[in-house]
Amino acid sequence: MRFFRPALLVLACVIAQPTFAFNLPSLGDSSSSIISPEQEHQLGRAWLSILRGQVRQLEDPLLKDYVESSVYRIAESSQLTDRRLEFIILASPELNAFAAPGGIIGVNGGLLLHAQTEAEYASVIAHELAHLSQRHYARGLEAQKRMQVPFMAAMLAGVIAAAAGGGDVGMAAILSTQAAAIQEQRRFSRQNEQEADRIGLLNLHKAGFDPRAMPTLFERLMRQYRFDSMPPEFLLTHPVSESRIADTRNRAEQYVNGEGILDSLYYQLIRARLQLTFEGTSGLALKRFRNQLEQDPKLDPARYGLVLALTRSSQLDEAQTHLDQLLTKKPDSIIYNLAAVDLEISRSQFKQANARVDKLLQRHPTNFPLLSAKYEVQLKQKDIAGAEKTINQLLKQRPNDPDIWFEVAEIRGLANDIIGLHEARAEFFSRVGDYTQAIEQLDYARRRASNNFPRAARIDARQQTLINEEQAIKKMLN
Repeated sequence: MRFFRPALLVLACVIAQPTFAFNLPSLGDSSSSIISPEQEHQLGRAWLSILRGQVRQLEDPLLKDYVESSVYRIAESSQLTDRRLEFIILASPELNAFAAPGGIIGVNGGLLLHAQTEAEYASVIAHELAHLSQRHYARGLEAQKRMQVPFMAAMLAGVIAAAAGGGDVGMAAILSTQAAAIQEQRRFSRQNEQEADRIGLLNLHKAGFDPRAMPTLFERLMRQYRFDSMPPEFLLTHPVSESRIADTRNRAEQYVNGEGILDSLYYQLIRARLQLTFEGTSGLALKRFRNQLEQDPKLDPARYGLVLALTRSSQLDEAQTHLDQLLTKKPDSIIYNLAAVDLEISRSQFKQANARVDKLLQRHPTNFPLLSAKYEVQLKQKDIAGAEKTINQLLKQRPNDPDIWFEVAEIRGLANDIIGLHEARAEFFSRVGDYTQAIEQLDYARRRASNNFPRAARIDARQQTLINEEQAIKKMLN
């Protein structure tokens, strides 16, 4: 499902200049004279499509839903005025996150593994959103007036290189030493980091989290990687020092009033899913979750992780026993019921799984993970018409999600809608930066629609739009 097209990314690396100066401008957003917010938005979307085609990603609807909703929650308390956000979750256990110009939020799965509480995770997101709201990328460009959009593209290539470093070996090889050099140039100045810490702490507090989680995370990371010659990418771009920890702790104490969320059960359940995702074998996960339950039988995240591991290893009866304990406590929990759906699918109990999902959808008709489960069950039942209806509902909600377009293409193929299959493939390829394949797919669609003038005309119009998009991206980079 992943396709590699490095040409535009390498082009951006080549145009990078030897040095960048990262000084904050004077009061006022004169950085907009260098690159406008709308240019940032266009660049961000272009680079996101390229990045999606270059690195492995996590496609779990529950994880995607959690990350997106949590970021929006913090963004509501931030100074970010343009909240047209797009997300990518990289399939890497390494600690990293980034917020790139244009509202692109990138999160490694490893962020949730390293952030031991929800407030620690939220502190990283709040910090990254502060970089966005203060337009640190554009303000860095302002230090050298001669730099225009191509240099912004080169900086953004550095962000992508950093994100891909732990997520895909092939990507790292493509970028080679040029990407490393760009990443060195892109590091935020100490002043930018202090500003992002200060604003991030304020927004963390406003969002209802305990701001002391930020210095707690920094302190643990510094201890853990103090003598490591290859620390996580996040620490390379966000160096942690004793003075930085002391400053964030002092500022955090100013917001403490006896309140503030430190952690949540749901966050720990999502972490359990991720731990299983990155576990080498289900046997290792089974042993770890069993050990955790032996130490604390009331540890629901460990029990939930054990249910998932048992299901994966086809030990379905034991999985059901543990899941029943969780459902007794929270019978309406979406995440627990989706675990039950997985069990029922494993037992080929498709009608039962479908009924369970439908009952939950009556209360949550637009829930992304539930609709995804509905689609999966319908496919198992060979209900092609029903599955097509469900995926189209998801498509209306998530028109820029390449994973959805991939499924749209699959279901149209099963429905023998060959023209629609090629159209959906074109949309998928355009969202992973492969315009050559996208335009080619529309060629196939137009040939089959030659006797249907209105549809052929729509295909031609869409193809021209994609051609224009590709040319615009090349123009921005030259």
